[in-house]
Amino acid sequence: MDLIFLTGFHTSITLICIVGLAVVVSGFLLKKIKQPTLIAYILLGVLIGQYGFDLIGDETNIRYVGELGIILLFFFIGMEIDLYSFVGNWRLALFGTLGQFLLSIGAVWGIGLLFGWDTTRILVLGFVIALSSSAVIFKLLEDKDLLDKKIGQNVSSILLAQDIAIAPILILISIFSGENTSTESILLKIIGGILIISTIIYIYVRKEITWLPFRKSIMKDHELQVFLALFFCFAGAVVAGMFGISEALGAFVGGLIMHAGKATRWIHDAIHSFRILFVAVFFISIGAQINITFLLDNLLPLGLVLVAVFGLNHAINTLILKMYNNSWREAIFGGAMLAQIGELSFLICITALNLEILTDYAYDFTISLISLTIGISPFWILLTEKISARKKEIAA
Repeated sequence: MDLIFLTGFHTSITLICIVGLAVVVSGFLLKKIKQPTLIAYILLGVLIGQYGFDLIGDETNIRYVGELGIILLFFFIGMEIDLYSFVGNWRLALFGTLGQFLLSIGAVWGIGLLFGWDTTRILVLGFVIALSSSAVIFKLLEDKDLLDKKIGQNVSSILLAQDIAIAPILILISIFSGENTSTESILLKIIGGILIISTIIYIYVRKEITWLPFRKSIMKDHELQVFLALFFCFAGAVVAGMFGISEALGAFVGGLIMHAGKATRWIHDAIHSFRILFVAVFFISIGAQINITFLLDNLLPLGLVLVAVFGLNHAINTLILKMYNNSWREAIFGGAMLAQIGELSFLICITALNLEILTDYAYDFTISLISLTIGISPFWILLTEKISARKKEIAA
């Protein structure tokens, strides 16, 4: 369905300008009513995607730009995160993530027995549900100024552990599907994982890195500041990609290196605008993947599964956070933050579809479910906050 008034435009530049204008206006309006701007981005993606007014054309391009936004987002997270707090929370990160996976797979297993699903499909859907959205949660933690608070650090630890787990998850799916995964491919991922962990340990032990090139000479050169920052961001992403690991995780390690170079904190201001732009495009690409026709045709089953996913993930993560010395209020809020399904689950779904583990219908259903949980997540978190605040007032 094409908009008639856009047929006179002969270049995609005009469309980009229109999209940019819509992002600014909708983002400004949502900020005024104190709602997360990512909602505007997702809705805008729905409108301009192939299931809306079909203004994008080749959606692959906007998806690639969106993935670039995630790489920049993780790079900034690496520059801002307190590595000592993350390492100090290793038990929560490790056992909390394992608990999330086991409980999610167990719940899906019960459902799968009713519908006759095989083990591989149960594992795939269990992993899909267990992963939360780093892009959504880190953005909300930043907006709420919670990254350096206890609950923010705990949630961040679980998220990063989930992101690290994506490589072994994909290997497991390939093995269980019967695909002839080469030994070289598996070894490559293992070596890449060891390299990343070793780099993090090195940064943790050294505390400060003094060997960054031109560390002092570029302090007053803004162009070189941007180039140096983007070099570490993209170099980390490229190295991780070479080992078959998430590029965003490599960019995160690049951010940790920049954070350890104490004199490089000014880089944050130099490239912050890039991150805002590309992250916005990522959420637009999420909205563009929502098939409105499929959604309307399957509204009831999608709605039921949506409620079940939020309820299950919220409950599991609340219990996990409560077990690690968080108050019930903090645990419930953290559970709400982790209740949605994350963007890395898209990668699992694509892999499962290519391996014929998921049918086309199951793939469309799961993609719609992921997109919906990401879009609804801010409202779920806001509702949880209001209920918690109301209970506190009643108790007082």
